[in-house]
Amino acid sequence: MSKNLVIVESPAKAKTIEGYLGHDFTVRSSFGHIRDLPKDGLAVDVKNGFAPSYQISPDKKQLVSELKRLAKDADEVWLATDDDREGEAISWHLKEALGLKSNTKRIVFREITKNAIQKAIQQPRTIDLDLVNAQQARRVLDRLVGYELSPVLWRKIKGGSTGLSAGRVQSVALRLVVEREREIDKHNAKSSYKVTAQFLVDGGKILNAELPKNFATADEARSFLEQCIGATFTIRNLEVKPAKKSPAPPFTTSTLQQEASRKLGYSVDRTMRIAQNLYEAGKISYMRTDSLNLSEEAVEKATTEIRAAFDERYVHQRHFKNKNESAQEAHEAIRPTNFSDHSAGADRDQKRLYELIWKRAIASQMADAQLERTTVTINIRTTGRPTENFPSDLIAQGEVIKFDGFLKVYLESKDDEDDEDAKGMLPPLTIGQELDLSQMKASEKFTRPQPRYAEASLVKKLEEMGIGRPSTYAPTISTIINRGYVTKQDKPGQERAFREITLERDALTEKVGKETYGSEKAKLFPTNTGIVVNDFLVEYFPDIVDYKFTANVEQEFDLVAGGKLEWQRMLEAFYGDFHKNVEEIQGSNVASFKTGARELGIDPKSGKKVSARLGKYGAYVQIGESTDEEKPQYANLRDGQLIETISIEDALSLFALPREVGFFEDQALTIGIGKFGPYVKHDGKYVSLTKEDDPYTITAERAIELIQQKRAEAVSDTLGEFEGKPVVTGKGRFGPYVKFEDKYISLGKGEQLAGLTLERAIELIQQKRNAEANKYIKEFPERPEVKVVNGMYGPYLAVGKRNVRLPKDIDPAELTLEKCLELAGEDPKAEPAAKKAAPAKKAAAKPAAKAPAKKAVAKKK
Repeated sequence: MSKNLVIVESPAKAKTIEGYLGHDFTVRSSFGHIRDLPKDGLAVDVKNGFAPSYQISPDKKQLVSELKRLAKDADEVWLATDDDREGEAISWHLKEALGLKSNTKRIVFREITKNAIQKAIQQPRTIDLDLVNAQQARRVLDRLVGYELSPVLWRKIKGGSTGLSAGRVQSVALRLVVEREREIDKHNAKSSYKVTAQFLVDGGKILNAELPKNFATADEARSFLEQCIGATFTIRNLEVKPAKKSPAPPFTTSTLQQEASRKLGYSVDRTMRIAQNLYEAGKISYMRTDSLNLSEEAVEKATTEIRAAFDERYVHQRHFKNKNESAQEAHEAIRPTNFSDHSAGADRDQKRLYELIWKRAIASQMADAQLERTTVTINIRTTGRPTENFPSDLIAQGEVIKFDGFLKVYLESKDDEDDEDAKGMLPPLTIGQELDLSQMKASEKFTRPQPRYAEASLVKKLEEMGIGRPSTYAPTISTIINRGYVTKQDKPGQERAFREITLERDALTEKVGKETYGSEKAKLFPTNTGIVVNDFLVEYFPDIVDYKFTANVEQEFDLVAGGKLEWQRMLEAFYGDFHKNVEEIQGSNVASFKTGARELGIDPKSGKKVSARLGKYGAYVQIGESTDEEKPQYANLRDGQLIETISIEDALSLFALPREVGFFEDQALTIGIGKFGPYVKHDGKYVSLTKEDDPYTITAERAIELIQQKRAEAVSDTLGEFEGKPVVTGKGRFGPYVKFEDKYISLGKGEQLAGLTLERAIELIQQKRNAEANKYIKEFPERPEVKVVNGMYGPYLAVGKRNVRLPKDIDPAELTLEKCLELAGEDPKAEPAAKKAAPAKKAAAKPAAKAPAKKAVAKKK
């Protein structure tokens, strides 16, 4: 038996560390937390110092028994969890659960390398209870908020369910998204006219210039261009100035998430999972950090690599300091553990993220880029007397890179880059030079609202406001998306007209063009449920969603971590007013949020009121009121439609179903929505529409195509019998198949139905059976939607409709439910999706008074 037992929280980390220690060390993983607050009940004694009642997770009991046995047999136990508050808490829970001594050795490191591990072994410490208490304070406070506030939402928001929840950081993040949506909705685009000019220089080269100020109206722009007919354009001034660009600092958690989103298109959660894998493999330093600092050793290694790859001119050592006072400067920024490794990672995702980290860290120690910026002032001399306030100068600007410096490796991206800002090199010019005007154009431009948040820009905003910490950003955003408060989606652009006035060859022409605007990709949109929940919290629990209050709470956590504030005192100061507020709201009649209803107007056909509101199965429109004599009509809102902005015209259009779109084989084609979603009905038969088909806009041609596809799938022949049951063959939309016992088995590549024998069909059936028998490596009865699957290309994790790749160093047969959910980026304590509210389209199957649904005039399929 090994003399030393080292316990870490990750199996991948354990495997890497074990390779650096000798035979005297055994390294085991706790697979994250082994103890936590139970899922049921508050589990916090608010009357006795907020004492939490921790319990060993049911799926960790066997693991704890094994760790106890190993600890008992070892001469020394080393706790080597991550060097942050969460890692400190995991070590403390291990000490408590395993019955270890209070002076059990705790080792910390910011990178998993042989040198770092051996250095940590030589410098052990004991568990830092201040860090533990800061984590406990966060965990207990979040439990208090969630446990007491969520039931208020269930009771006070009509249509709400146990799927509704509230939390400190998630509710603030939701508020930001909702407020940005309202800013965009209120934005009234204003137009102005931007004047640009093109001059021909030196027999064909083009010089681009522009007026520094826009005109407010088309008349003003037209008047200016008219006065430029026959004008002389002369270079009045050339100003050349040296300039420089400096590199960005190495990555923190937040900036890595932002840049991976911009450059690689990774979600925040995806970035953190990839970074975790790189860290545990010993390729990068710890990825949860808010420090910009690099150690002296790291700076020296980076500059050595720069000298080797380039030369001494490119070296410029820097030490960055974070403006955030709460940043842990003793930690390091994210960097490679070995700068000589230009590439690392087990797969493409890891390699791309590692390259981004390597370039950013290397560039931070490189010389500034030296530039030369030229500003050209072009004087306009008209043939007549110019009107008052006539702009007399055009401006052209160019930029030349004299020495590339850090740009040889890396340039930071921006959230909303504008191509118009790019300035190229100018042709040779001299003062007094007369220019030949090729074309001058006044184009109508429109003001734009602030863009919706992407995951990365929301993280940036939260960090700027001092809300949350590096470890909280990814789970916060995942929570508001998983709860259905926010959706992440693309938005197609809209078309609008713009005017353009052109001066060319001393003649003016005008035209109206078309442009697409407002398209967005992977942005965060609030849902109707999210808006109602946010408004409820803003009105009745303002502290919970107050930006300054939430930031102050984070600062108090920092004080606890620094031993400057008792965590029980902090919770006591928060809980008193919060709990009193909860009790007051619980006992009150909060009528304004019972339905989240908004009256839209009167239906011109029936003369009845039209309203939009939130129900248990989603947002819907209602025509009329429920009475003993008559029931209202209902229709669910479409994706992207909001209760607070939908117009009465759009609301009434939702009642357009069922609708006839044409005829096929002398039978009407009817589009409607039933219990199982949208469909086309023809000759008494129903064919489901695909997710890509919009029931409100689908054409007769597309409906006929779906019918014919369905018919093709139905064409079949009986080949014979197997086990007393028919073996049927057919050809469907995915190719030829064998059907047996309601299961469809595709033929092998290149195989055709012609010539297919019963023996070959039986062989395919048995292959299918064997594959299904070995399909699931592991299942979890308590969460049936989570499975470890034996796939065609190796084992993978299935969580609902999502498939998650497993790291190569994980044994799929040893995975626990908690670890599966961790790998999938989900909160193990969150409710299973099956327990959440049903999707809105199911509302049609419910009685109208309880669950409003689509207009119930079509027969159910």
